Amino acid sequence: MMKNIGFAGWRGIVGSVLLKRMLYKNDFYNTKIFFLTTSQIGEKCPIYANINIHPTLQDAYNIQLLLSLDIIITCQGSKYTRIIYHKLHEYGWKGYWIDAASYLRPFPNSCIVLDPINLHVIKKKIDMGIKTFVGGNCTVSLMLMALGELFKQNMIEWVFVSTYQAISGAGAKFIQELLLQNKFINDNIHNIINDNTLNILTLERKIANVMENKLFPKKHLTIPLINNVIPWIDQKMNNGQTKEEWKGQFETNKILDNKFIIPIDGICVRVPTLRSHSQSFMIKLKKELSINNITTFLQSHNKWVKIIPNDYENTKKYLTPQATNNTLNIAIGRIKKLNIDKYCFSAFTVGDQLLWGAAEPLRRIFKLLINIF
Repeated sequence: MMKNIGFAGWRGIVGSVLLKRMLYKNDFYNTKIFFLTTSQIGEKCPIYANINIHPTLQDAYNIQLLLSLDIIITCQGSKYTRIIYHKLHEYGWKGYWIDAASYLRPFPNSCIVLDPINLHVIKKKIDMGIKTFVGGNCTVSLMLMALGELFKQNMIEWVFVSTYQAISGAGAKFIQELLLQNKFINDNIHNIINDNTLNILTLERKIANVMENKLFPKKHLTIPLINNVIPWIDQKMNNGQTKEEWKGQFETNKILDNKFIIPIDGICVRVPTLRSHSQSFMIKLKKELSINNITTFLQSHNKWVKIIPNDYENTKKYLTPQATNNTLNIAIGRIKKLNIDKYCFSAFTVGDQLLWGAAEPLRRIFKLLINIF
């Protein structure tokens, strides 16, 4: 029987990546798609070959339409979810809700999905009648994909992580502003940048002065991110963490359905890269393992993990955001034992946060749900 599917937020960053992946994998087979909109109701829908699509864009707030849908996929953000999710359930909606936003992750009736890591948990939740499935935090999902077998074998005592998160994780307007910051600097130094007689520190001071110009683009970022980093993401928690840092422990343990909490903490940093998040780990194991054993465990978990040899040439070629952009690969390298403790090792990992960190888990839970009812 053909299922009716609603898709909200399909034109945003995560939504467009998800839609592209679903079209490529033919995930919409034997479904009818209703593209939902908050601003262009009644306009013509995009046309995709071999996909059954309602011809016009539908109102994302039309409760009667939403009640008729079997599955709603939303990349519209937490504000939309707060309004629509509860209202639908007040009307007794029995469909499946698939969400990229963070709002529902702490809810006890939600399941955070990352099936290469927690397929057994997902299946258990489905059997329990859970119908709310949400994607996890981007860095949490990428960490779990990289370290999957160590978590599976219960070998990890604790993790400290420093994240280096691309601006695309903040949204399209922030990407644009970073590019405008770059342009603003270039427009103000292009006539001297090739002057070999100019002292390089004079050029550096010129750039610093340009960044202090009152016209420098910083409406959304509030400060320059170009030539800078911001060691703060999301709101402050009562314990001194940011919410992004808090998610590391909470979401990891919820995804794994742990009875005993694995401590995870760190510092989350926004950096001026466009796509792919990087993370530096310090990990304490429950028992001593050789580097060969660690890499064997890491490599064995899933086909997307790519172990990068711990040398300069391989690191600069394969262990960077540029190397992982627009791929499903999870690169992990700089794996080495630490002088701090024989049970501790470090690693550095990079992955595309728009794929495994956002869109891909949603695509895969959709496919799983379509196949079971």
